[in-house]
Amino acid sequence: MSTSGGIQIYKRLLVYVKPYWGLFAVSLVGFLIYSATQYLLPVLIQHILDTLKTEAREGMQYLPLFFCGLFFIQGIGNYLGNYFLAKVSTNVVHSLRCEVFKKYTELPTAFFDAHNSGFLISRITNNVGEMTKASTDAVRTFVREGLTVLVLLIYLFKSNWMLSLTFVGIAPIIVVLVKYVSRRLRMISKRMQESVGDITHITSELVTGHRIVRGYGGEAYEIRRFLQRSYYNRGQALKLATTTAVHNPVMQFIIAIALAFLMYMALIFMKQASVGEFSAYLMTAILIQRPIRQLSDANSDIQKGIAAAQSIFDILDEPGEFDEGVYEVERAKGALEFKNVTFYYPGAAEPALSDINFSAQPGQTIALVGASGGGKSTLVNLVPRFYPHTQGTILLDGVEINRYRLANLRKHIALVTQHVTLFNDTIASNIAYGDLADASREAIITAASDAYAMEFITKLEQGLDTEIGENGIKLSGGQRQRLALARALLKDAPILILDEATSALDTASERYIQQALQKVMSNRTTLVIAHRLSTIENADLILVMERGRIVERGVHHELIKKNGVYAKLHQIQFELETEQPLTTNQNPVATTTQPVVIK
Repeated sequence: MSTSGGIQIYKRLLVYVKPYWGLFAVSLVGFLIYSATQYLLPVLIQHILDTLKTEAREGMQYLPLFFCGLFFIQGIGNYLGNYFLAKVSTNVVHSLRCEVFKKYTELPTAFFDAHNSGFLISRITNNVGEMTKASTDAVRTFVREGLTVLVLLIYLFKSNWMLSLTFVGIAPIIVVLVKYVSRRLRMISKRMQESVGDITHITSELVTGHRIVRGYGGEAYEIRRFLQRSYYNRGQALKLATTTAVHNPVMQFIIAIALAFLMYMALIFMKQASVGEFSAYLMTAILIQRPIRQLSDANSDIQKGIAAAQSIFDILDEPGEFDEGVYEVERAKGALEFKNVTFYYPGAAEPALSDINFSAQPGQTIALVGASGGGKSTLVNLVPRFYPHTQGTILLDGVEINRYRLANLRKHIALVTQHVTLFNDTIASNIAYGDLADASREAIITAASDAYAMEFITKLEQGLDTEIGENGIKLSGGQRQRLALARALLKDAPILILDEATSALDTASERYIQQALQKVMSNRTTLVIAHRLSTIENADLILVMERGRIVERGVHHELIKKNGVYAKLHQIQFELETEQPLTTNQNPVATTTQPVVIK
C-alpha cells in the first residue's frame, strides 16, 4: 500500500470521529492544558537554581506550592483528555461494529460463500479494535505529545534559536526512518489480522463440530491445524515486535546524537548564560526526547489501524444484494414459471443449471428429485433471489422476480432447508422469528401443532418459553426440523420451499408432518426436494434432474411407465426399504430398515 493510499484510508477512518467532535474538543483542551504546562518545569528549575545564587532567596517558600500546583493542573488536563477521548473511542467502536454488522445483513449469499466465518467474525471483533486505536488512542498521543514537542521547541528556540536548529537538522533522517518502518508495520499487521481470522475460523469449527471431531478422532488434526496458524501468527507478531524494538532504539540513538551535539555546542555558545538558564535549556532538550519517542510508538498503532481499516472498508465497500425492483404486491397468488433459465456460479466454467423450463399454478406441488449435484437446491435458491439469475426468466404471477422489491419478494416465500438454522432463544421466538415476531401465541401454537412440534414442546418444563441453546443444540435433529417447519407454516406464504425438509425426521414423525403438510400445501405453490420418493407420489409435477438439466418430467405413474431414471431410482429405493438381509452375525431383532436418501 502506498503512503498516499494509507493517508486516504486514515482520513476516511477519522470521519468516524467527526460525530463526536464535541467530546473530542474537550479532550483536546485537556491535552492542550497538559502540554502547555510542560515547559514550566524547566522554568521552575531555572528559577530555583538562580535563586540559590542570591542571599535573600526571596519567594522560595512559594516554590513548593508552585511545584504541586503545576502537577495538579497537568493532572486535570490529562484526565480531561483521557476521559473524553475514551468516550469518543467507545462510541467509535460501537458505530463501526454496528455498521459492519448491518453490512453483513445486506451482503449477497455469494459473498458468504467466498469468505469463511472466522474472517468475518475477526473483522468485527479484532480489526475494529485496531482501527479504534488508530483513530482515538494514537490521535491522543499525537495531540498530547505533539503539542508537548511544539511547546518545548518554542521554549528552546526562544532561549537560543541557533542551537535549537540542531533538532531541525535531524528531522529528515527521522522522516525517512518513520516512512520505512510505517510500510513494514502495515504489511506485517495485515498478515497478523488475516491469521487471526484463520485462528477464529478453526476455533469456531472445533466448537460447533466437536462431536464429529471426537467421533472421528480428529483432535490431533485440529490441533495441528490450529498450531500451524498460531505459529504463523506468532511469527508475524515477533516480526512486528522486532520492527518496533529496533525502530525505537534507533530513533532514540539519533535523538541522543543530536542532544550530545547540542550539549557540546551549548558549553561553547552559552558561556554568558546563568546556571539556571543553562540547566533549564538542557533539561528541556532532554525532556523533548520522551514525546518524540511516544510519537514514534503511536505511529505503530496507526499503521496497524490502517491495515485493519483497509480490510473493514473492503467489506463496507462491497455491493449489497442487487435490488432495483420497484414492484410490490400485498400477497402473491403463487403462479411460478421458469423460462430458459441457465445459471453459473461465480467463477464456474460449467453451468449449475441449463435451460430450465417449467411452470407451477397456484396451489400446485412441484417435486424435484435426482442424485446429489443435480441442481435441485440451486434451482430453489433462485426463487428468493439468493443468487441472481442472468439468463432466462423467472416469473411470479407473470412478473419477472427481478422487478419485485427484494423484501417484498421474500415476503411471499417460506423456506425450510435440510440444515436447520435456529437461534439461542426460546422456542416461541424461533418460530415467530423476524417479521413474524408480532404473531399471537395462538398462531404460534397452531403452527407448532401443524408441524407436529407441540408433541415434544408440551413435555418440556417451560414449553414454548424453553431456551434451546446455540442452533437448538438442546433438541434432537427431528425436533429442530419440526421447529423450522413451524416457522415456515406460521409465515403462511403463498410459496413454500421444502429443501429436504423432512430429512432429519424419524418415520413416525414424518408421517404426522406429511399429513400436516397436505393440509397447508393445498393452497400454496410448493417446491419440494424429495427425501424419500414415496413422499412425493401425489405431486402435481415431478422433475427429475441430472447435471443441472431436467431429464424427465411428469406425474408419478407416468414416470414409472417410462421406465427411465425416475423408475430406476424408485425401484432401487423400494427394494432397499423392503429388504432386510440377514447374516449369521446379525441379530434379527436389531435389524432396521434404512431408506436410501435420494438428493
